[in-house]
Amino acid sequence: MFFVRGLAVSFSVFVMVYCVLSLGVSLSWHKVRLYSQRRAVRGVADFLFALRVFPFLSAAIVTAVFTVPSFLLLEPRAINEPVGEIPLALGVAGALLGLFGVVNAALASRRASRKISEWTRAAQPVSISAPVPVLRIQRTVPAMTVTGIVRPRVLLSGAAESMLSAGELRTALNHEVVHVRRQDNLRKLFLRFVAFPGMGSLEAAWLEASEMAADDAAVCNAGEALDLAVALIKLSRLGPVENVDLTAALVHHRASVMNARVERLIAWNESRQVRPRKYSPWYGLGAGLAMVAVFAVTYSQLLVHVHAATEWLVR
Repeated sequence: MFFVRGLAVSFSVFVMVYCVLSLGVSLSWHKVRLYSQRRAVRGVADFLFALRVFPFLSAAIVTAVFTVPSFLLLEPRAINEPVGEIPLALGVAGALLGLFGVVNAALASRRASRKISEWTRAAQPVSISAPVPVLRIQRTVPAMTVTGIVRPRVLLSGAAESMLSAGELRTALNHEVVHVRRQDNLRKLFLRFVAFPGMGSLEAAWLEASEMAADDAAVCNAGEALDLAVALIKLSRLGPVENVDLTAALVHHRASVMNARVERLIAWNESRQVRPRKYSPWYGLGAGLAMVAVFAVTYSQLLVHVHAATEWLVR
């Protein structure tokens, strides 16, 4: 009974924190996004992704760092206390939510694997200098896309290769390599795991910002920006783009996003050029030590308050 009670309490806290924060994010992210518009588009993309996963990570931290330790350390094991209907229902909901996330991510991975296997039949390696393998596929579309997470590859259609100039092909490939470096396919898999109603518009905004961030990182001057814009226009004429999970296609399936990307590239200026960020490790070390000090002083008292709250929940 102690184990069942612990699971019910832990899942109950997780579900309540997760749902409340998810509701808050889904209702307010449009307003919060306005404060990030002055930042570089890469910063906007990172901010939107962090905002999207904030409810899940916060709920997981609260549960793992506070709820579980307070229950294990302060809950008497000898008391045969029944589990109430509310924590039991919330606990079942939490378990189902986690199961749904695992199944959803597994199905997305399976669909992507099947589609990639179909695309790469009779694929041939391309002799081109790139940090990731490039394969030539026989299909016309996708014209160029990044697949895979552990072993990423760039798939390039023969039609796209023949219609792009050397400069256009280079900048297009640079765009896809940026997706690999930013682990965007892994991020998409994680979003399938934390799927939640009402988050679709936020995820779409992140996808749009991530494409523009990859555009900015792929070019270094106005000439390269123009090459990438021309590549987008040419490849968009090859045919409709299929939206496949866990891949990062160069040509987006939404015409509005494509138009916005082309307009940004044509109006490219040096202020958008992605420069390496310089951070001092001392800032991170100082912040970490400060957090450890605060927890060392207040952690035991926090556990007492958390346990009191969970006791109320069980009753």
